[in-house]
Amino acid sequence: MFARVVGVNFGKYTAPLADPTCVVRLSSLPSTDRDSENKPRSGMLRSSGMVGLSTTLSRVLGLVRDVVIARLVGASGAADAFFVAFKLPNFFRRLFAEGAFNTAFVPVLSDYRRNRSLAEVRALINRTAAVLGAVLSLVTILVVLFPSAVMAVYGMGYLNDPFRFDLASDLLRWTFPYLLLISLTGLAGSILNTYDRFAVPALTPVFLNLCLILAALWIAPGLDQPVFALAWAVLAAGVIQLLFQLPFLARIHLLPRPVLDWTDPGVRRIFKLMIPAMFGVSVSQINLLLDTILATFLPAGSVSWLYYSDRLMELPLGVFGVAIATVALPNLSRQRFETDPQQFALMLQWAVRLILLISLPASLALMLLAEPILATLFQYGVMSQSDVQMASYSLIAYAVGLVAFMLVKVLATGYFAHEDTMTPVRIGIIAMAVNMLLNLIFVAIFYFGYGIGHVGLALATSVSALLNAILLFRGLRSQNRIPALRESFRFIAQLLAALLVMGALLLLLTALWNDWYQWGVFDRVWRLTLICGAGGLVYFLTLTFTGMRWQQFRMRSSSY
Repeated sequence: MFARVVGVNFGKYTAPLADPTCVVRLSSLPSTDRDSENKPRSGMLRSSGMVGLSTTLSRVLGLVRDVVIARLVGASGAADAFFVAFKLPNFFRRLFAEGAFNTAFVPVLSDYRRNRSLAEVRALINRTAAVLGAVLSLVTILVVLFPSAVMAVYGMGYLNDPFRFDLASDLLRWTFPYLLLISLTGLAGSILNTYDRFAVPALTPVFLNLCLILAALWIAPGLDQPVFALAWAVLAAGVIQLLFQLPFLARIHLLPRPVLDWTDPGVRRIFKLMIPAMFGVSVSQINLLLDTILATFLPAGSVSWLYYSDRLMELPLGVFGVAIATVALPNLSRQRFETDPQQFALMLQWAVRLILLISLPASLALMLLAEPILATLFQYGVMSQSDVQMASYSLIAYAVGLVAFMLVKVLATGYFAHEDTMTPVRIGIIAMAVNMLLNLIFVAIFYFGYGIGHVGLALATSVSALLNAILLFRGLRSQNRIPALRESFRFIAQLLAALLVMGALLLLLTALWNDWYQWGVFDRVWRLTLICGAGGLVYFLTLTFTGMRWQQFRMRSSSY
């Protein structure tokens, strides 16, 4: 599976002259496309790295945001109410902006970019923007008018807690419009990604973090209920993120001018793909949503503990998993249209190989360093030592499934690039059913046995993600779209050796330094930085010593 790949080049597309309707003339393309014909093609690793760096900035600011929020509200009832009100639009954001819409829209837009005129590409974008905006506007209006009805389902565990129920309902009025704004931002980002402008969409989430940080520091202290400042910041961030991307769309002459047309073939094709993809690509997010609903029935603080642990798990997932999948999808779609199954398999293999290289050490580090990381980041202000310990248990459970969460992001693109959304849906439904069953079993075991029911929710999500990844991989193998695992024995053996060495070092260092709650912030930060840096260095040195060929991770992006 992990055969050496050095600078794989993909030939430029040439339409068959027998069918003049398929010819893409350079004069019909935006100037950016014409220029790209004369520029060297950027490598996929470089593109993923660019997205990863941009996303890293956003995730680092996200951690700062969570540190500030933890100091402000900790794991209180008000914190639970805000996290519930924020998670609902955030969940749909991942379905529309990062999940189903992106995976349905990008292959269709790639097809139009290749085989249609610029006028037809613009028409598709205009009509898609109008239909998406109309649907989400209707949903947003209904939720803003009737937030209590929504919260009665989403936060049903709060029905017997008037304070948290009423507060969460009021906050939802302010946070839910973020869905409309960020989904249109996702549309803009999908267009830019299709035209290989990856950095701007990756940088956009920075504004959400900045708005929340500023609101928590400057506005919240003057309010009787500080969490309202956070809800207002979410709405403001949605406006800013959308406006930020518009000039870059104008630069490539693809700024949407909405035209409402429900009958447009391209729009119908996108939404036909999108509906089943909402399950296939976002099963892990649906599971996390169900976790939140069930967590409202658990003791106060459970939603917050899951939130803080989930945020740490999202750091490597967002920086690497989303970055690699974002770069892979347009390139896989192009290879599909070039009808080159071997190069398609090589590209998907490259993405899986890179995911394993990164996710395995990240998962191990999160499991071994869960409590030190959480204490270093969040145990200040009103966040107690008990809250940190409870959050560390769920972080360990989430970390078990980190590799699977990241693999699902990439493996799903192998189906969506072929406009196959039904297979991931079937697999996703199986995984979701297993997750619900395991939720009941694990919550009962952990709650009645150990008093930590929220850990059962996290562990059920991880196990279902592992099942999802296995079934997705098996399906791709049956279609010969990815090489067999047996061909990767040496690569996996190298990873395991490096993980053993890294794990031993982390255990040794944490055994020597075990007074995290007694130290101040400076002592915590430098020790944690040293431990993580030493672990990463030893991991990559071990891989190099065992003969890892780093050039195998260089793969050039396909080009029009």
